[in-house]
Amino acid sequence: MKESRLFHILYYLLEKGQATGAELAEKFEVSVRTIYRDIDALSEAGIPVYAEQGRGGGVRLMEDFVLDKALFSNAEKRTILDAIQNLAVIEQAEGDVLRKLSALFGIQPENWVEIDFSKWGCAPWEEQKFELLKTAILSHRVVEILYAGANGSVKRRKIQPLKLLCKSGNWYVKAYCMERQDFRVFKISRIAEATMFAEVFVPMSFPKEKDGGEARLCDIVLRFSREGAYRVYDEFDISQITPQEDGTILVRSRMPEDVWLVNYLLSFGCDVTVVEPEYLREVLAEQARKIYEKNKV
Repeated sequence: MKESRLFHILYYLLEKGQATGAELAEKFEVSVRTIYRDIDALSEAGIPVYAEQGRGGGVRLMEDFVLDKALFSNAEKRTILDAIQNLAVIEQAEGDVLRKLSALFGIQPENWVEIDFSKWGCAPWEEQKFELLKTAILSHRVVEILYAGANGSVKRRKIQPLKLLCKSGNWYVKAYCMERQDFRVFKISRIAEATMFAEVFVPMSFPKEKDGGEARLCDIVLRFSREGAYRVYDEFDISQITPQEDGTILVRSRMPEDVWLVNYLLSFGCDVTVVEPEYLREVLAEQARKIYEKNKV
């Protein structure tokens, strides 16, 4: 933590030229005494930083100081450029920082990644949702969404968006729901409308225990026909898949035990059989029977 703060202090001084001890203490949320200990540590490391007392004084770097590229190994330089390139792609813009650091390091970044948040054949609104949510997260602005829940209800929610999450091929937004007064994970494809307000909020850390949502996870064993193999390898981790001698595929996984799971398994049609747990097989069969009764001529 201290090493990270030292680098941030260095970059801050490189950008601003000078800062008071109180200013640095407030920015990095430590005491002024800690800041001056950090300044001593930077100085001992060979960074020409010093503090001047009195009116107009403060912490500053020696004039004409530049960050020595030799501080980084070749692997670290490549990691930094790759990370900045990823950010540039997400921002959908050319990065001046990327070009400057490429010149400093003497390395040309490879155009190896392309990120597209939208679905195939999606309307412009799908792309606009990501841009709006990204802007709201970075500027800490409240957003009102019209959200379709898993139970079929469609309601308006005011949220404080905290982070975008990609999991199992789906995009979500981690947020604090102002109506429920609790943290929630919203599937972005279910957001029908979104409006960003001028109202700002103080971002909070999303609790780790909320990452899995509210549903209980259960161990399941599924058997898929060879005709359904294309989806199995798309949607399950290879470590969960065991091909069988008869051409079927066995999958062992942990999944949320809720309405979503039943509907998800139904989407495989006749290509899936629930091996375990037995009660889930019964629930699936009963739901399929209801679908048949509702749609038979």
